[in-house]
Amino acid sequence: MPPTVNARIPLSLLEAVRHIDTPESDTDETEYVQELRNKRLGLSDTVYQQIRRYSDAVKRGQMIPYAEATGLSTLIGRRPDAEELFESAGRILATDVYEAISPVRRNTIRVLPALIGRPLALGNIRQVASGLFGGALERTGGFLNFSITDSVTANSGPPSVGCAYYASALRELLRLLINGGGSVDHVQCLERGDSRCEWRAEWRHFRAGTT
Repeated sequence: MPPTVNARIPLSLLEAVRHIDTPESDTDETEYVQELRNKRLGLSDTVYQQIRRYSDAVKRGQMIPYAEATGLSTLIGRRPDAEELFESAGRILATDVYEAISPVRRNTIRVLPALIGRPLALGNIRQVASGLFGGALERTGGFLNFSITDSVTANSGPPSVGCAYYASALRELLRLLINGGGSVDHVQCLERGDSRCEWRAEWRHFRAGTT
């Protein structure tokens, strides 16, 4: 069977495009709105239809062809604001994943002592790494190493610009789950000839009162 990806991935990419291409202020000028629709991909009917399609696929647990997701990434990579878009899409994805976690578990992770809460958070991040991205997550001392061999956004634009998507998603998920605020470093990259893309994130205690 052809390779597939989780529908949340192309959905987050298109939602980022729609968000960035939407004017900050509303207007009732029909002619002006139509002109914007012609110039901005995120306001096109095609994007709205695809967003609905991917949203339905997420609800039904349906996967999306890998080539379809990479094609979308390549389209984004041609834009001058590609890096901003990939970073925004990563945050959107992380927020979506976080909100899918039960409120009870989210609250438990935040209020319990780090000795209990952080292993729960780590379990959720591992599920995202493997179940959503098809990658792997390992903890080494005070760091997390997240790696993937099949990147949807690799080779989508200027060198490593698409890799900002995964870095942003990991950074935002850490912030939401454990109030993390450390750096996420891209230590290996498929575009540099490595066998995988890998990111290293700080896994220290950022919440006041934890040790």
